[in-house]
Amino acid sequence: MNDRQLPLFAGTDLAERIENAERTLISEAAEAAARRRPEGRCFATPLAGGVAAWAGEGSPLNKVAGLGFGGAVDEAELAAIERAYAERGAPVQVELSTAGEPSIGALLTRRGYVLMGFENVLALALAPGREAVLARSVEIRDSPESEFDLWLDLVVTGFASPDTQGVASHEEFPREVMASAMRDCMAASGFLRSLALHEGVPAGGGSLRLHAGVAQLCGAATVPAYRRRGIQSSLLEARLAAAAAAGSEVAVVTTQPGSKSQQNVQRQGFELVYARAVLVRAA
Repeated sequence: MNDRQLPLFAGTDLAERIENAERTLISEAAEAAARRRPEGRCFATPLAGGVAAWAGEGSPLNKVAGLGFGGAVDEAELAAIERAYAERGAPVQVELSTAGEPSIGALLTRRGYVLMGFENVLALALAPGREAVLARSVEIRDSPESEFDLWLDLVVTGFASPDTQGVASHEEFPREVMASAMRDCMAASGFLRSLALHEGVPAGGGSLRLHAGVAQLCGAATVPAYRRRGIQSSLLEARLAAAAAAGSEVAVVTTQPGSKSQQNVQRQGFELVYARAVLVRAA
């Protein structure tokens, strides 16, 4: 059977697997930040089955992730986490799955958290033997450590000029902050990097993280001059084929609601499995 036709039930078991993958990614990235900047007071603290992380001032890794699948949140533990962020002059941002423990949202709102928006989590069941179909004149290959700086520059340049379709994110990050966060993420376990070339010229890149049968598509970007040439779809195809070959059972991507990224992955058969509410408590 074609893997794009496999049914995918968006149940709590699937959501827990995806949130666990996200939790370990954020945790390992924050730990990498702590190793790179031991004076930076970075932390990754367990909280109710999830993790609260701080990886440096303004980092996109500064968040609480994976809550909702380890029971209710202990209010005293949450208060200690809030103090840790406050000591760093940072807000507390919780990304809370709609498939998780419902009491957590009520607790957060009682403590002054404000709903800032949503992000969509989409998934695709994978079957062995999936093959990548690439656009004409596009080549996708593995990107070794020796060209990491090239890969990083391409991806950060692409992310710096996002598409404007759909609901805008409430966050924006300077180029140097985004690059630093991506370095920390790439130190997490299970990452593969892809470089995209158009007629032999480097034009974009993407990453894939393999964790316990879940393939996280952790972002792909094309530099503005090479957009609308099939590079994004080719990066997606190549990473899905690599994930299937590695034995992953499901591929996952997170997008802004109604975005071009969401449209692209839904064309490949991804289904919306749940959303995350983004709740923020000011510093």
